[in-house]
Amino acid sequence: MKFSEEDSQRYSRQMVIPEVGKHGQEKLRASRVLLVGVGGLGSPAAFYLAAAGVGTLGLIDSDEVSISNLQRQILHQHHNLGKKKVDSARQTLHRLNPGVEIETYPHWIDVGNAREIISQYHLVVDGTDNLPTRFLVNDACVMLKKPFIYGSVMRFEGQSSVFAPPRSGCYRCLFKELPPPGSVPGCQETGVIGVAPGIIGLVEATEAMKLLLEIGEPLLNRLLIYDGLQMNFLEVNFFRDPACPVCGDNPTITSLEEANYQEKNTE
Repeated sequence: MKFSEEDSQRYSRQMVIPEVGKHGQEKLRASRVLLVGVGGLGSPAAFYLAAAGVGTLGLIDSDEVSISNLQRQILHQHHNLGKKKVDSARQTLHRLNPGVEIETYPHWIDVGNAREIISQYHLVVDGTDNLPTRFLVNDACVMLKKPFIYGSVMRFEGQSSVFAPPRSGCYRCLFKELPPPGSVPGCQETGVIGVAPGIIGLVEATEAMKLLLEIGEPLLNRLLIYDGLQMNFLEVNFFRDPACPVCGDNPTITSLEEANYQEKNTE
């Protein structure tokens, strides 16, 4: 499929980059990226991936737009209040770039649908807001050999990495198991400055484009930690754990079972 004159103009600032060019732009158009969550992290990631011309974006989220979202979730606007987030996001992204295909899933990802949905995409971008879902998506990506681009934020801080075993460790290599219920507060309890998910979401989008274009050095085996108050980035190295239950030498988690994603009370 040839690029139209409008496409050539739209992507001209990318295509002039030697690492991208017309061949790279064609790669992006043929790519399929799944965003699990279209909130604080998924909004900026989806916005820039659509602007860049990624051919198909999958959006999965069961929530509706609330007024507390608007401080940071840039895909949604005041007139979208009460609307399904995936529908609000699709409307915004189509207005930005009508040439991008948007596939929506107005429900949450679970053990029953994770493999089927993820298998249709080249990579997955993390926009989750809870740990059980993140563990589930990580495990499904390992089993399906799909890269998983991780991001999380809290207050003025954030983290990001790329998990793509066997080239790197996975999320479980860093965070061994689900913590006890209530031990890790969410944004509703701790708060988050609106720009923090913007910064981490754009890191995720950058890593996605690098993987799709097969350029640069992805955040494999590197955890990037952002501190907005001090405005610095710290990098921590990690490696695949041979004893990891999902990506290790002798995995014990080989299928998606509900029991593996239930927060356990240690008392």
